[in-house]
Amino acid sequence: MPQKDRGKNGSVGIGDTEMYYVSFGTGKKKLVVLPGLSDGLATVKGKAWLLSIPYKKFLQDYTVYMFSRKNKMPEGYSIRDMADDQVCAMKALGIDKAGIMGVSQGGMIAQCIAIDYPEIVECLILAVTAPKATDIVRDVVSGWIGIAELGDHTALMVDTAEKMYSKKYLDKNRKLFPVLARFTKPSDYERFFRNAYAILDFDVRNELGKIKAPTLIIAGSDDKTVGNDAANELNKGISGSELYIYEGLGHGAFEEAKDFYDRILDFCKSH
Repeated sequence: MPQKDRGKNGSVGIGDTEMYYVSFGTGKKKLVVLPGLSDGLATVKGKAWLLSIPYKKFLQDYTVYMFSRKNKMPEGYSIRDMADDQVCAMKALGIDKAGIMGVSQGGMIAQCIAIDYPEIVECLILAVTAPKATDIVRDVVSGWIGIAELGDHTALMVDTAEKMYSKKYLDKNRKLFPVLARFTKPSDYERFFRNAYAILDFDVRNELGKIKAPTLIIAGSDDKTVGNDAANELNKGISGSELYIYEGLGHGAFEEAKDFYDRILDFCKSH
Protein backbone atom coordinates (compact mmCIF):
# COMPACT_ATOMS: atom_id res chain seq x y z
CA MET A 1 0.00 0.00 0.00
CA PRO A 2 1.44 3.40 -0.95
CA GLN A 3 2.46 5.59 1.96
CA LYS A 4 -0.23 8.18 1.15
CA ASP A 5 -2.91 5.50 1.61
CA ARG A 6 -1.65 4.23 4.97
CA GLY A 7 -3.92 6.73 6.63
CA LYS A 8 -3.92 9.29 9.35
CA ASN A 9 -4.30 8.85 13.09
CA GLY A 10 -5.82 11.94 14.68
CA SER A 11 -8.02 13.41 17.38
CA VAL A 12 -10.50 16.25 17.58
CA GLY A 13 -11.49 18.28 20.61
CA ILE A 14 -15.01 17.75 22.00
CA GLY A 15 -15.73 19.98 25.01
CA ASP A 16 -13.31 19.12 27.78
CA THR A 17 -12.08 15.95 26.10
CA GLU A 18 -11.15 14.58 22.69
CA MET A 19 -12.32 11.99 20.20
CA TYR A 20 -9.90 9.73 18.34
CA TYR A 21 -10.34 9.06 14.65
CA VAL A 22 -8.50 7.53 11.75
CA SER A 23 -8.83 8.44 8.10
CA PHE A 24 -7.64 6.86 4.89
CA GLY A 25 -8.07 7.34 1.17
CA THR A 26 -7.65 10.34 -1.13
CA GLY A 27 -11.11 10.72 -2.67
CA LYS A 28 -13.34 13.80 -2.59
CA LYS A 29 -16.33 11.82 -1.35
CA LYS A 30 -16.60 11.20 2.38
CA LEU A 31 -17.64 8.08 4.28
CA VAL A 32 -17.93 8.16 8.08
CA VAL A 33 -17.82 4.80 9.87
CA LEU A 34 -19.06 4.32 13.43
CA PRO A 35 -18.01 1.05 15.12
CA GLY A 36 -19.95 -0.99 17.66
CA LEU A 37 -19.66 -1.69 21.37
CA SER A 38 -16.13 -3.06 20.90
CA ASP A 39 -15.07 0.60 20.87
CA GLY A 40 -15.73 0.53 24.59
CA LEU A 41 -12.80 -1.87 24.97
CA ALA A 42 -10.34 -0.45 22.45
CA THR A 43 -10.42 2.79 20.46
CA VAL A 44 -9.26 3.34 16.88
CA LYS A 45 -6.18 5.24 18.10
CA GLY A 46 -3.07 4.34 16.11
CA LYS A 47 -4.82 1.76 13.95
CA ALA A 48 -5.30 3.65 10.67
CA TRP A 49 -3.36 1.23 8.49
CA LEU A 50 -4.96 -1.87 10.02
CA LEU A 51 -8.50 -0.50 9.84
CA SER A 52 -8.05 0.64 6.23
CA ILE A 53 -7.53 -2.90 4.90
CA PRO A 54 -11.22 -3.78 4.26
CA TYR A 55 -11.69 -0.40 2.53
CA LYS A 56 -8.95 -0.74 -0.10
CA LYS A 57 -11.46 -0.39 -2.97
CA PHE A 58 -12.72 2.89 -1.48
CA LEU A 59 -9.39 4.67 -1.28
CA GLN A 60 -9.30 6.31 -4.70
CA ASP A 61 -12.79 7.83 -4.72
CA TYR A 62 -13.39 8.24 -0.97
CA THR A 63 -11.79 9.55 2.15
CA VAL A 64 -13.01 7.23 4.89
CA TYR A 65 -13.16 8.40 8.51
CA MET A 66 -13.65 6.02 11.41
CA PHE A 67 -14.39 7.53 14.81
CA SER A 68 -14.28 6.29 18.38
CA ARG A 69 -16.59 7.66 21.03
CA LYS A 70 -15.10 10.58 22.95
CA ASN A 71 -12.61 9.72 25.67
CA LYS A 72 -14.48 11.10 28.68
CA MET A 73 -18.09 9.99 28.75
CA PRO A 74 -20.22 11.24 31.65
CA GLU A 75 -22.58 9.03 33.60
CA GLY A 76 -25.88 8.76 31.76
CA TYR A 77 -24.26 9.48 28.39
CA SER A 78 -26.84 8.44 25.80
CA ILE A 79 -26.82 7.25 22.20
CA ARG A 80 -28.28 10.63 21.23
CA ASP A 81 -25.49 12.41 23.11
CA MET A 82 -23.02 10.31 21.14
CA ALA A 83 -24.70 11.40 17.91
CA ASP A 84 -24.53 15.08 18.89
CA ASP A 85 -20.83 14.80 19.70
CA GLN A 86 -20.17 12.86 16.51
CA VAL A 87 -21.67 15.67 14.43
CA CYS A 88 -19.55 18.22 16.31
CA ALA A 89 -16.45 16.18 15.49
CA MET A 90 -17.39 15.95 11.83
CA LYS A 91 -17.96 19.70 11.57
CA ALA A 92 -14.66 20.39 13.32
CA LEU A 93 -12.94 18.36 10.60
CA GLY A 94 -14.80 20.15 7.82
CA ILE A 95 -17.04 17.21 6.97
CA ASP A 96 -20.23 18.97 5.90
CA LYS A 97 -21.86 15.98 4.24
CA ALA A 98 -20.95 12.31 4.10
CA GLY A 99 -22.18 8.80 3.77
CA ILE A 100 -22.68 7.43 7.29
CA MET A 101 -22.16 3.76 8.09
CA GLY A 102 -22.94 2.49 11.56
CA VAL A 103 -22.28 -1.05 12.76
CA SER A 104 -24.27 -2.42 15.71
CA GLN A 105 -24.16 0.32 18.39
CA GLY A 106 -22.64 2.57 15.73
CA GLY A 107 -25.80 1.97 13.72
CA MET A 108 -27.86 3.29 16.62
CA ILE A 109 -25.77 6.46 16.65
CA ALA A 110 -26.11 6.71 12.88
CA GLN A 111 -29.90 6.53 13.15
CA CYS A 112 -29.90 9.49 15.54
CA ILE A 113 -27.65 11.48 13.23
CA ALA A 114 -29.96 10.81 10.27
CA ILE A 115 -33.01 11.80 12.35
CA ASP A 116 -31.59 14.96 13.94
CA TYR A 117 -29.11 16.13 11.30
CA PRO A 118 -30.52 15.03 7.92
CA GLU A 119 -28.63 17.76 6.08
CA ILE A 120 -25.25 16.11 6.65
CA VAL A 121 -26.22 12.55 5.63
CA GLU A 122 -25.66 11.75 1.97
CA CYS A 123 -26.58 8.11 2.40
CA LEU A 124 -27.01 5.80 5.38
CA ILE A 125 -25.80 2.24 5.93
CA LEU A 126 -27.15 0.44 9.00
CA ALA A 127 -25.36 -2.86 9.62
CA VAL A 128 -26.44 -5.50 12.17
CA THR A 129 -28.26 -2.93 14.28
CA ALA A 130 -31.69 -2.20 15.75
CA PRO A 131 -34.04 0.76 16.27
CA LYS A 132 -34.42 -0.05 19.97
CA ALA A 133 -32.99 -2.13 22.78
CA THR A 134 -35.15 -5.23 22.36
CA ASP A 135 -35.38 -7.90 25.04
CA ILE A 136 -32.68 -9.82 23.15
CA VAL A 137 -30.38 -6.78 23.05
CA ARG A 138 -30.96 -6.05 26.75
CA ASP A 139 -30.29 -9.65 27.79
CA VAL A 140 -27.08 -9.87 25.76
CA VAL A 141 -25.66 -6.48 26.75
CA SER A 142 -26.66 -6.90 30.40
CA GLY A 143 -24.89 -10.25 30.35
CA TRP A 144 -21.72 -8.64 29.03
CA ILE A 145 -21.94 -5.93 31.68
CA GLY A 146 -22.17 -8.63 34.34
CA ILE A 147 -19.15 -10.49 33.00
CA ALA A 148 -17.14 -7.25 32.80
CA GLU A 149 -18.08 -6.45 36.41
CA LEU A 150 -16.44 -9.74 37.38
CA GLY A 151 -13.32 -8.75 35.43
CA ASP A 152 -13.32 -12.00 33.46
CA HIS A 153 -12.08 -10.73 30.11
CA THR A 154 -11.63 -14.18 28.61
CA ALA A 155 -15.27 -15.03 29.36
CA LEU A 156 -16.34 -11.67 27.89
CA MET A 157 -14.45 -12.28 24.63
CA VAL A 158 -15.67 -15.86 24.34
CA ASP A 159 -19.31 -14.94 24.97
CA THR A 160 -19.07 -12.04 22.51
CA ALA A 161 -17.77 -14.41 19.84
CA GLU A 162 -20.49 -16.97 20.54
CA LYS A 163 -23.11 -14.22 20.09
CA MET A 164 -21.52 -12.87 16.89
CA TYR A 165 -20.32 -15.59 14.58
CA SER A 166 -21.75 -18.45 12.56
CA LYS A 167 -21.24 -22.05 13.68
CA LYS A 168 -18.82 -22.64 10.82
CA TYR A 169 -16.68 -19.67 11.85
CA LEU A 170 -16.81 -20.63 15.52
CA ASP A 171 -15.83 -24.24 14.85
CA LYS A 172 -12.81 -23.00 12.93
CA ASN A 173 -11.67 -20.24 15.30
CA ARG A 174 -13.07 -21.00 18.77
CA LYS A 175 -9.67 -21.91 20.24
CA LEU A 176 -8.26 -18.50 19.28
CA PHE A 177 -10.63 -16.37 21.37
CA PRO A 178 -9.10 -17.11 24.82
CA VAL A 179 -5.64 -16.40 23.35
CA LEU A 180 -6.75 -13.08 21.84
CA ALA A 181 -8.34 -12.10 25.14
CA ARG A 182 -4.89 -11.96 26.75
CA PHE A 183 -3.92 -9.09 24.47
CA THR A 184 -7.15 -7.07 24.53
CA LYS A 185 -8.00 -6.58 28.20
CA PRO A 186 -8.37 -2.86 29.04
CA SER A 187 -6.95 -1.34 32.22
CA ASP A 188 -10.53 -0.87 33.43
CA TYR A 189 -14.06 -1.27 32.06
CA GLU A 190 -15.46 2.21 32.73
CA ARG A 191 -15.50 3.12 29.03
CA PHE A 192 -17.18 -0.18 28.19
CA PHE A 193 -19.84 0.36 30.87
CA ARG A 194 -20.66 3.88 29.59
CA ASN A 195 -21.15 2.55 26.05
CA ALA A 196 -23.08 -0.54 27.13
CA TYR A 197 -25.52 1.23 29.46
CA ALA A 198 -26.34 3.72 26.69
CA ILE A 199 -27.64 0.86 24.56
CA LEU A 200 -30.13 -0.29 27.19
CA ASP A 201 -32.22 2.91 26.97
CA PHE A 202 -32.16 3.29 23.17
CA ASP A 203 -35.46 3.53 21.26
CA VAL A 204 -36.09 5.59 18.08
CA ARG A 205 -38.83 3.43 16.56
CA ASN A 206 -41.30 6.31 16.50
CA GLU A 207 -38.78 8.57 14.72
CA LEU A 208 -37.64 6.32 11.89
CA GLY A 209 -40.02 8.10 9.52
CA LYS A 210 -37.84 11.21 9.84
CA ILE A 211 -34.97 9.45 8.06
CA LYS A 212 -35.00 10.64 4.46
CA ALA A 213 -31.50 9.70 3.31
CA PRO A 214 -31.12 6.72 0.95
CA THR A 215 -30.68 3.83 3.38
CA LEU A 216 -29.21 0.35 3.12
CA ILE A 217 -29.91 -2.09 5.96
CA ILE A 218 -27.69 -5.15 6.23
CA ALA A 219 -28.26 -8.04 8.63
CA GLY A 220 -27.61 -11.71 9.17
CA SER A 221 -30.42 -14.26 9.28
CA ASP A 222 -29.26 -15.60 12.66
CA ASP A 223 -28.32 -12.58 14.78
CA LYS A 224 -28.01 -13.62 18.42
CA THR A 225 -27.13 -10.07 19.53
CA VAL A 226 -29.95 -7.87 18.17
CA GLY A 227 -32.36 -10.60 17.05
CA ASN A 228 -33.79 -11.34 13.62
CA ASP A 229 -36.69 -8.87 13.66
CA ALA A 230 -34.62 -5.70 14.03
CA ALA A 231 -33.64 -5.35 10.36
CA ASN A 232 -37.23 -5.80 9.19
CA GLU A 233 -38.43 -3.21 11.69
CA LEU A 234 -35.85 -0.74 10.37
CA ASN A 235 -36.85 -1.52 6.79
CA LYS A 236 -40.54 -0.93 7.52
CA GLY A 237 -39.86 2.26 9.45
CA ILE A 238 -37.49 3.92 6.95
CA SER A 239 -39.34 4.73 3.75
CA GLY A 240 -37.64 3.52 0.58
CA SER A 241 -34.87 1.71 2.45
CA GLU A 242 -33.15 -1.32 0.97
CA LEU A 243 -32.70 -4.51 2.99
CA TYR A 244 -30.13 -7.24 2.45
CA ILE A 245 -29.90 -10.28 4.70
CA TYR A 246 -26.97 -12.69 4.70
CA GLU A 247 -28.41 -16.16 5.11
CA GLY A 248 -26.62 -18.27 7.70
CA LEU A 249 -24.66 -15.39 9.19
CA GLY A 250 -25.25 -13.41 12.35
CA HIS A 251 -24.03 -10.29 14.09
CA GLY A 252 -20.54 -10.73 12.65
CA ALA A 253 -21.74 -10.61 9.03
CA PHE A 254 -19.52 -7.58 8.43
CA GLU A 255 -16.50 -9.78 9.17
CA GLU A 256 -17.65 -13.06 7.65
CA ALA A 257 -19.34 -11.98 4.40
CA LYS A 258 -16.70 -11.68 1.68
CA ASP A 259 -18.75 -9.20 -0.35
CA PHE A 260 -19.82 -6.99 2.57
CA TYR A 261 -17.59 -4.03 1.68
CA ASP A 262 -18.25 -4.40 -2.05
CA ARG A 263 -21.94 -4.12 -1.27
CA ILE A 264 -21.33 -0.96 0.78
CA LEU A 265 -19.23 0.60 -1.98
CA ASP A 266 -21.83 -0.16 -4.65
CA PHE A 267 -24.55 1.45 -2.53
CA CYS A 268 -22.46 4.55 -1.81
CA LYS A 269 -21.59 4.99 -5.49
CA SER A 270 -25.25 4.70 -6.49
CA HIS A 271 -26.17 7.56 -4.15
